[in-house]
Amino acid sequence: MITIAGEVDVTTSRELETYLDLVRRSLDDHLIINAGALAFLDSSGLAVLLAAAVLAQAAGAAVHLVGLQPRVARILEITGAMVAIRTHEHMEQALTAIESMSGAGIAEPA
Repeated sequence: MITIAGEVDVTTSRELETYLDLVRRSLDDHLIINAGALAFLDSSGLAVLLAAAVLAQAAGAAVHLVGLQPRVARILEITGAMVAIRTHEHMEQALTAIESMSGAGIAEPA
C-alpha cells in the first residue's frame, strides 16, 4: 500500500506516475492507495491513476483507492473514473475485494 497526500496536479502528477512505476513489482499486482490525505486531484493526476488502472486491468489486477475525501471522490464520480478505479471507504474493504478477485484467479496485492 502507498499513500498519496496533498495535491496531485499538473506540477506533481509526473512525480506520482514515476513513483507508481517504481513501487509496482509487476503489472499483475493490485495497487492499494491510501488517499485519505489527498485533498485535490486534477485531470493530470486522474490520468495517471487511470493509466495505472488500465495497466492493472490488462494484467488481471486493479487499482484500489481507500478513504477518499469528498472533493476527490466527486471528481472520480463525475468523470466516470470509478468504472476503472475501485474505491473503498476502509482498508478492510479493499483487502476483501482483492481476496474476492484473487479467488477468481486474479493476482495478489502489492
